[in-house]
Amino acid sequence: MRFTTDTGGTFTDLIVEDDDGALHLFKSSTTPDDPIRGVIDVLKVAAGTMGMDLRTLLGKGELFIHGTTRAINAIITGNTARTALLTTKGNPDVLVFREGGRMEPFNFRVPYPDPYVPRALTFEVPERVLHDGTVAEELDLAALDAIIDRLEEERVEAIAVSLLWSIANPAHELKVQERLAERLPNVPVTLGHEVNPVIREYRRTTAAAIDASLKPLMADYMGNLEDRLREVGFGGRILVFTSQGGVLDAKDVARTPIHVINSGPAMAPVVGRYFADLDVGAANAIVADTGGTTYDVSLIRNREIPWAKETWIGQPFRGHMTGFPSVDVKSVGAGGGSIAWVDTGGMLHVGPRSAGAVPGPVAYGNGGTEPTVTDAALALGYLDPDNFLGGSMRLQVEAAAAAIERQVARPLGLSVDAAAAAILEVVTENMVKAIADITIAQGIDPASAVLIGGGGAAGLNSVLIARRLGCDQLIIPEVGPVLSASGGLVSDLSTHFREVLPTRTDAFDHDKVNELLKSLRARCEEFLAKNARGAIETHISFRLEGHYPSQVWDIDVPLPSGQVETAADVKALEEAFHRVHEELFAMADIGSPIEIIGWQAHVSARLRDEALGRMATDSIGAAISGTRHCYFKETGRVDTPVYSFGNMAIDERIEGPAIVESPLTTVVVDPGAVARRGASGSVIVDVAPSRQNGGA
Repeated sequence: MRFTTDTGGTFTDLIVEDDDGALHLFKSSTTPDDPIRGVIDVLKVAAGTMGMDLRTLLGKGELFIHGTTRAINAIITGNTARTALLTTKGNPDVLVFREGGRMEPFNFRVPYPDPYVPRALTFEVPERVLHDGTVAEELDLAALDAIIDRLEEERVEAIAVSLLWSIANPAHELKVQERLAERLPNVPVTLGHEVNPVIREYRRTTAAAIDASLKPLMADYMGNLEDRLREVGFGGRILVFTSQGGVLDAKDVARTPIHVINSGPAMAPVVGRYFADLDVGAANAIVADTGGTTYDVSLIRNREIPWAKETWIGQPFRGHMTGFPSVDVKSVGAGGGSIAWVDTGGMLHVGPRSAGAVPGPVAYGNGGTEPTVTDAALALGYLDPDNFLGGSMRLQVEAAAAAIERQVARPLGLSVDAAAAAILEVVTENMVKAIADITIAQGIDPASAVLIGGGGAAGLNSVLIARRLGCDQLIIPEVGPVLSASGGLVSDLSTHFREVLPTRTDAFDHDKVNELLKSLRARCEEFLAKNARGAIETHISFRLEGHYPSQVWDIDVPLPSGQVETAADVKALEEAFHRVHEELFAMADIGSPIEIIGWQAHVSARLRDEALGRMATDSIGAAISGTRHCYFKETGRVDTPVYSFGNMAIDERIEGPAIVESPLTTVVVDPGAVARRGASGSVIVDVAPSRQNGGA
């Protein structure tokens, strides 16, 4: 039996995969003051539903896979450890200077954020290593001891060490670490050349600073998670979602917590790719995960998970760059709990503020007073007030409608129905814009992709989103309400290693490159030997980071093998670079040599051999027949047939308007759309059948 959980801003999601492969889905409210309590709460819900006590349920468990927003929330709220930065003398402003760039180049009224580590806690270490690794100035140990005295006085809780050119020769960073371990043995330390060995010192330094600042918090969190799970009966292995779309052991995450900054959202593209291929054989997919607070979107292109080197916490250039590669997921403040409001000019807005888990939408009856997307969907008749979250929460229709009437309909001079529909239209536009940023802005036509809808609120307006994008099909997987959590069941145990070694294809250093690649392979094999027990299959792959001469920014290109032995191998490497460059930028400088800066090795271990199972009866819900009085812009109020996932036969077609629901989600099939059940259990919606059949 396997458990996978994802702690979101509003709900904590859980999937229990039983020994027969059936999937049981559960949700309960997130507890922001103690997220682990929310995990235990949802496990108790599962135990009660499955007819056993919590200890018995957990005692059957082999794996517990966990996604958490603990790290990102700590950074956003400033609740990280008091962190100091040690850097090379003469380079104290690396976190102040950053890499330049502005969202609004001529708006000088918007200040840059304060550096992640303040200048008052930045210390200059006398030393100097040159770009080729030679030591120009030995490390001054006496000066280092004086700095450590200051660190003790300042009562720092974590230390980041990022010296210039430590990537060429890490000897000085290692000596600093050794001295810190002697003098401050209880203070965690992160070394820049270990956590993010890249040639750009800002990215290396910010990664080291962020990682160090999270170590005390995440070590406590992971230790607490393990202790509390053991206390209630779990004896298996505990894994954690990473920002790279894989999983790692909880103890490894505690040692390098920067891996889990985007822990939950990074899983959605993994499982989105799985269903796009399984249900309709699509190579391109837009994966959208609608939570209570945010709308997370990503693009699967040619079945490849998207990666980003420039992951920002907050707005680009106005927030902090992690400097650490991760799955490319864009988030906007648009979700089921997003608040609708009218400004002084009479303009309707939805988000970015959210009602969150507490107090939640007005319909929850927990003290919320501002109307949300969930309230609008309820007022339109899309949600069953008596069957929300499987009946565990009764929604208050009158309160939701009254809040919409008071704060949206009356100021805009609309009926409650029209105001609620307008709320969904506005949030739909916000979501479409987020998708346009990762498709159209990158030269991709969204109409060429299938839309994957995940999250409990995904089905409310995903047909509208697909139509605005021109997508022909929408897929709502059975596990869609807990999409990110389900990614844990299909993801691999994985990590990656990087090294810097500059060379050019017209003067290729075969000996050094192959020695480095051999070292990277050895690190991968060591990882597998230590962590991949019970793996079905393992895989090691290599990539290079390079650019054309005179270019500034690098792109990643797969290496066909783990060695570059001959001139023909170098030629193949060049051709691979040209292909990727042309795919990304619509041009390639054929005949130009390639400057290679860095090398990567990716290692993964597959933990399951079988496909995902189907939802168990307790998660599908009872068969439903009947109608609900729903409002659609095209038809007004109309009696709308309601179906459940449980009574839709495979390949059965349902013409909109219709509602398809399970205990944890509702799919609105708008007028003109046609839904059918896929063999995997997914609801597949043809959003414009007439267009697909050659109509206008």
